[in-house]
Amino acid sequence: MRFNLIGPFEIVTDDGRTHRPGTPKVCQTLALLLSRPNEIVTAEALIQELWAANPPRSAVTTLQTYVYHARRMFVNERLADPDRALITTSPPGYSIHVDRDEVDVQVFEDLIDHARSELADGDPALALCAVQQALELWRGPALANFPAGDLLVGHIAHLDELRIRAYEIRIEAKERMGLHRESIPELRRLINDYPLNEWFHGRLIAALGATGRRADALQAYEHVRRLLADELGVEPTLELKRLQLRLLSPHPADPPTHPSPSNTLTLTFN
Repeated sequence: MRFNLIGPFEIVTDDGRTHRPGTPKVCQTLALLLSRPNEIVTAEALIQELWAANPPRSAVTTLQTYVYHARRMFVNERLADPDRALITTSPPGYSIHVDRDEVDVQVFEDLIDHARSELADGDPALALCAVQQALELWRGPALANFPAGDLLVGHIAHLDELRIRAYEIRIEAKERMGLHRESIPELRRLINDYPLNEWFHGRLIAALGATGRRADALQAYEHVRRLLADELGVEPTLELKRLQLRLLSPHPADPPTHPSPSNTLTLTFN
């Protein structure tokens, strides 16, 4: 069985069937439990997620009903072994008992950690393979098929940050493999999705310069300079300014550098 949270919330059985709970509150309850697998999630936290600051007087008994419906769903839909104690009552709340490979978020995190380690060990090809597998797990915005409460909104923000980190690792791995040209389309898409992420802008400028497109690289620098001034009232980072200076130098003596999330990456402009 696999619980998929990075996309619409769904449960995939071992025989390939996909089930999406039809009740949003049941989805919220399960998703919050799965955000802290094998840990006790207090009834107070679940009530906060479900009703924020305005819980009904019957919040405790209503929560118990949602947990009951979740348990019955696993049995009635034959999603799990009926003898398996999947959701347990663990005062002062509930816990869900799953293996790491049964939750797509944990599989994603493990693949990212593996990719980061391979990159640190100097094997960008293996890092690229692992991060590709991780990003393929994303099927759209996390928990997209029901309204998330305050606690799950925070969890979704955490997942989005992990996704950005995965993109950074993929770009860095490609650069270390000399695949500068192949990174350019993805970097343009990432800049469109995350316009204020200066690291992505810097990587685009460096990739354009590395492939002999100095005019395009300078245009990309000017674009981010104007964007930061208009949106935030700030200047580009020192690293971005150094990239611009290298592009403007007619006879670069040293290869330009731009810091990556984990190491310093050296690129050569042609």
